Amino acid sequence: MQKTYNILIKTIETFLIIIFGLLVIDVVWQVISRYIVGQSSSFTEEFARFSLIWLTVLGAAYINGQKEGHLSMDFLLSKLPEKKKQGRQKVIQVLMAIFAFVVMVIGGGNLVYTTLKLGQTSSALHLPLGYVYAIVPVCGVVIMFFSLYNIKKLNFK
Repeated sequence: MQKTYNILIKTIETFLIIIFGLLVIDVVWQVISRYIVGQSSSFTEEFARFSLIWLTVLGAAYINGQKEGHLSMDFLLSKLPEKKKQGRQKVIQVLMAIFAFVVMVIGGGNLVYTTLKLGQTSSALHLPLGYVYAIVPVCGVVIMFFSLYNIKKLNFK
């Protein structure tokens, strides 16, 4: 499980770097084409929006896997004895896995299926919107894996 975790973290890091780099290039091109060339590119705003969606959702899954970098209020948790703290952390991880499954995997999967079935495409890139939304169920599965990984780590403490 540790090897899978390491591979997954490195893969997500690579995708995040690539997406962020493409987003920067896209926005710079938008500025250049608008103010220097005098003609705005039609696809840049839409590409920036889609890449920001992917960057945000994938970044949330990545931070969930890092565990230490995730925003949390742990004041009450830190006051508990170690045994109870581990129990509460396991409950939190289980709830996160359930949320990821119900909302992201099932709900996101339905969203992807519906938009692909209806044939919805983006206006400028003519990209099927189901491909844009596909990151939601994928990251739901990733968050579920990270939750299980964190529970397993808590069992060995």
